[in-house]
Amino acid sequence: MTENIAYKVLSADEWLALNAGKFPGAPIDIADGFIHLSTASQLAETIDRHFAGRNDLVIAAIDLPALGDSVRWEPSRHGELFPHVYAPLSREAIIGWCPHERNSSGAVRLPTRNAPPPSQPPTISS
Repeated sequence: MTENIAYKVLSADEWLALNAGKFPGAPIDIADGFIHLSTASQLAETIDRHFAGRNDLVIAAIDLPALGDSVRWEPSRHGELFPHVYAPLSREAIIGWCPHERNSSGAVRLPTRNAPPPSQPPTISS
């Protein structure tokens, strides 16, 4: 794959853990042995399938080249290739973030590039 940015959907608590240092992943990631990421085109379905009804979500933009060989593109939903990370995520790999929001057409708002991770959790409105 040629995409350089992928997205991790995190709860507010997971976001705090990621900002505290190395993040081994959400419980599903730990159980599966890798951290699940999504491309921009896969993100809305990922949120709809796995995070429906949640209002405490943060979307983190991850710099895939910074993760080197720990990133593998593997088939998953509908046979699509998804980025999986076989190492803990570090704060340094975050190149943007935002609370989960959708526009009027239902598209997920993507993080602004180069937004520094905050030292406090973002304010998340319901």
